Amino acid sequence: KESKPSKAAKPEPKAKAKAKAKAAAKDGKKEEKPKPKAKAAPKPETKTDDKVLSGKDGGASALAKLRSFSNCVLAEYVWLDADGVTRSKTMTMTARPLKVTDLKVWNYDGSSTGQADGHNSEVLLKPRAIFNDPFRGYPHVMVLADAWNAWDDQPAKNNTRAKCAETMDMYRSLDPWFGIEQEYTLMKPGKVGVKPSVPLGFNTDGSEPAPQGPYYTGAGYNVAIGRPVADEHYKLCVEAGVKISGINAEVMPGQWEFQIGPCRGIEMGDHLTMARYIMLRVTEKHECVCSFDPKPAEGDWNGAGCHTNFSVTPMRVAGGYDTIIKVCEAFGKVAKEHIAEYGEGNDKRLTGKHETCDINTFKY
Repeated sequence: KESKPSKAAKPEPKAKAKAKAKAAAKDGKKEEKPKPKAKAAPKPETKTDDKVLSGKDGGASALAKLRSFSNCVLAEYVWLDADGVTRSKTMTMTARPLKVTDLKVWNYDGSSTGQADGHNSEVLLKPRAIFNDPFRGYPHVMVLADAWNAWDDQPAKNNTRAKCAETMDMYRSLDPWFGIEQEYTLMKPGKVGVKPSVPLGFNTDGSEPAPQGPYYTGAGYNVAIGRPVADEHYKLCVEAGVKISGINAEVMPGQWEFQIGPCRGIEMGDHLTMARYIMLRVTEKHECVCSFDPKPAEGDWNGAGCHTNFSVTPMRVAGGYDTIIKVCEAFGKVAKEHIAEYGEGNDKRLTGKHETCDINTFKY
């Protein structure tokens, strides 16, 4: 016979359920209660203003609407003054720039940098390159800018980048490469605002150290003088994204060199300028002064130069040596004009001694 479907069991009355529980207790058994479900951990709240934005800066109108600036980005604008020395100022931004067009044109008082008169002193800063800020860390940035007169939109005094950019664009097809060897001397600080005259490696009693010889690429106390500065500069340049390719101690005590490149086109000047700026910032906490002077110490001591290695595509291909010879021959004809553009004080460095050629002599 087919079994009939069972009827759904009816729930027991409360009294009967209690009696069963008592009986189970007598037998030494405890009725197991179902364990409560574990509560899920609360999800952290995601607030848009807890994140660093990237892209175009919103400007003052966007800043005014923020509850705080704690997630903003600091941008250190860096440029060259009338003497070719780096200056900088900081701006608070709403977002981390990804390209130079994300940055706004800023301004400064050119009368305080030797680039304008007091009655008409506004100079504009046009962003040209972005670097990481190794001093403040992520997400902050450093911005290489060049200076332009606000009144006529012409390059400000000593803005040589503008003309260089035109030249690089004109000869873009030649793909110019540069490698820069920047020598510098660490100096003992003197009076505030006065050019220092004593290298860091010179004796405290005013006497000169032992002659040149052991200092170049040397190691050890009283030999590699200033290494903490050189090493920290190297590290911070790498963090910033500067194309720094090496360092070494130089011939005079307290003198070092860093190399920038290979760089292509206009980035050569941008990376060198930012490397010099980072060096000046590093020396602030090492109680010394960085000098790029061609002859920082008189006497039988090497000067400091900025050696430029250069090539274009025809020099780097098979048969390129012939092109190199042609370029050198052409340079020789205008050597005097070139020297005039290489900065002041090179007559003291280029004496024919200390591994240099006489300033009036051209060789290759």
